[in-house]
Amino acid sequence: MGDAQPPPPPPPSTRFLMKRGKLLWRVLLISNFALGAYLFSRPKKKAVTEVHTRKGHKLQMEKTTVEIPEPPTTTTSVDTIFDDDAFYLPVSIPEEVRPPIPDEQQREVFKWMLEGKRKAQPKDPVEKKQIDEEKAILKEILRADIIPKF
Repeated sequence: MGDAQPPPPPPPSTRFLMKRGKLLWRVLLISNFALGAYLFSRPKKKAVTEVHTRKGHKLQMEKTTVEIPEPPTTTTSVDTIFDDDAFYLPVSIPEEVRPPIPDEQQREVFKWMLEGKRKAQPKDPVEKKQIDEEKAILKEILRADIIPKF
């Protein structure tokens, strides 16, 4: 009974350390981005030149500030230099001519459309009137001997 040793203590949890580290990395990245944005967005400083002149036996330094002119901005943009329309040639795409659909398939399509119109549930009287007109047109087409070409 006295020989039993207590179990070893559990290893320290690294979970808390990882979470804390994640927060520190995020804060570091955000602060670096903010500093970079500040440095790039602030106005340009004026250059300071020092002029040494000699008056008598004394050496005097005069500081003058010289304003550095900004480079001229041009109003030409890439879009005006490279006009896309000049590079394209008019291309005529040949119209695809499809064989006519047989009358029997057209009748099946019209029957399918008529069934869909019959199953439709109108929400108001105006929609019901429109569905009834469309059903009447489909019935006329199906009763005709020759299906009109649209």
